[in-house]
Amino acid sequence: MKKSFIAILFLVALTACTKDFEAENQNPYQISDEMLKQDYNLVGSPFSGMMYNLFGGQIEEDLCQDSWMGYLNTPTDFVGNVNNTTYYIRWNSYWGRVYNSVMSPSRQVIRLAKENNLPLFATWAKMIRVLSISKLTAIHGPVIYTNYGSTANSILYDKESDLYNLLFAQLDSIQTDFAANKDYKGFVKFDPSYNGSIASWMKLVNSLRLRLAMRLSKVDPALAKTQGEKALNDAAGLITTNDGNFKIGLLGNKLYLSVICFEWNDTRMGAVMESFLGGLNDGRISKYFQPPTDITLYADHPNLPYKGIRNGSYNTTKPLHVNFSMVSNDFKTAQTVRSFTAAEISFLKAEAALRGWSWTGKTDAKTYYEEGVKLSFADWGAGGVDSYLADATSKPINYIDPVDSRNNFTASSTITVAWNESDNNELKLEKIMTQKWINNYTNSLESWCDFRRTGYPKIPHVAKNDSSPDWGVIPADGWIQRMPFVNAERTGNAAAVADATTKLGGKDEIGTRLYFAPNKPNF
Repeated sequence: MKKSFIAILFLVALTACTKDFEAENQNPYQISDEMLKQDYNLVGSPFSGMMYNLFGGQIEEDLCQDSWMGYLNTPTDFVGNVNNTTYYIRWNSYWGRVYNSVMSPSRQVIRLAKENNLPLFATWAKMIRVLSISKLTAIHGPVIYTNYGSTANSILYDKESDLYNLLFAQLDSIQTDFAANKDYKGFVKFDPSYNGSIASWMKLVNSLRLRLAMRLSKVDPALAKTQGEKALNDAAGLITTNDGNFKIGLLGNKLYLSVICFEWNDTRMGAVMESFLGGLNDGRISKYFQPPTDITLYADHPNLPYKGIRNGSYNTTKPLHVNFSMVSNDFKTAQTVRSFTAAEISFLKAEAALRGWSWTGKTDAKTYYEEGVKLSFADWGAGGVDSYLADATSKPINYIDPVDSRNNFTASSTITVAWNESDNNELKLEKIMTQKWINNYTNSLESWCDFRRTGYPKIPHVAKNDSSPDWGVIPADGWIQRMPFVNAERTGNAAAVADATTKLGGKDEIGTRLYFAPNKPNF
């Protein structure tokens, strides 16, 4: 891992000319405001960068939820093997990425859109904000949103319940604006995801509403059902085909996963993925990972040539685990990263059916569960989906670390793939969430949200638990629930952080459950 942890910064020059500036004095190598105004460049140019920063990198993703959810883990003994992956917080930076690289430029766009009578660009910028803040609140809980941009000495955070209501209201407004401008072409040159298609953005609005509604299904079932059914029944539709997936363009950069794995040798396959994908004979395993060259690493299952590293593992020295399975070579040439997929929407529909939500069309969980699996296999380019869906016997396997037995675990899930209508809702939910988790590889924050909310998939505890009173103690039978408020806010906005902690409903620690994930039954 580079000591700088990769800081990617997009600087957009948005300066105003004075009224009497002489044309002959204009620097011929400087882009003027008038030039930027052409073809909407002034308001459109920041969008690709804002979307790029919806995702983080090594310290925001890979050493946090990538590891916590068992997708990947590091072979490197960072800070003496006491770090985020073992529940001792060393790095906490997604906050800065959101405010510096999404909220700040979006504020400029909204102002300039108003000044230049381009209101739909302001609407689009608000949509990017909702996407970003919905991720940030899932990490910390209360965040600064309503009061963003305030110059007050103390900038107050939004309470989570208030924030979700506000996000839903903003999605209403955004959808209304988009619906009134379906043929608008102004976004085309600035939109690497949907090439300026308003119809596609309208589907994304509904898809985001459905995701957030389901996030609240345990804490506020009535609101969740109302918002979820609004998304499911909206005429604009949802993301239902893989060609409509919302993918974030990398702007010529390498996928963070590729850099961390191949260039720094700081991430490898997660042992939890080995347990589930290997045990369930999942064809996606070869699309996600590659076999290690040392065949002795997988001697416990010689017909399954993969070996992962346990979440929160004991790592005494990097060479011991660095030869474990790398990610697929396909990620070296990736130009996008998945943010929303049709498969995720199908799994959301499957859960909605279990919860009794209503919409036009089929509303049985089996249909959407199997549709989600099929869409996922197709999206990842894997084969054998029909036999996979029919498999009612294969189960996750136990894990053996060939270099450190302290990392071994017995599979806690006995889930199979084939749908069984006679199963109870809890088992059906486990099947849905397990497949949703497998599909959401490279989008681990959403899986972390689902896991904290439902308890699925059933993954092992960290092997090495270094939690302490510094950041909060996670019991041996528990999991990390959130990231603490960042130190810059603790020192520079202390009164607001104290207020936010009261809104959090618990201590500013990693074991405090967030609003959307109460400790109560799923049904």
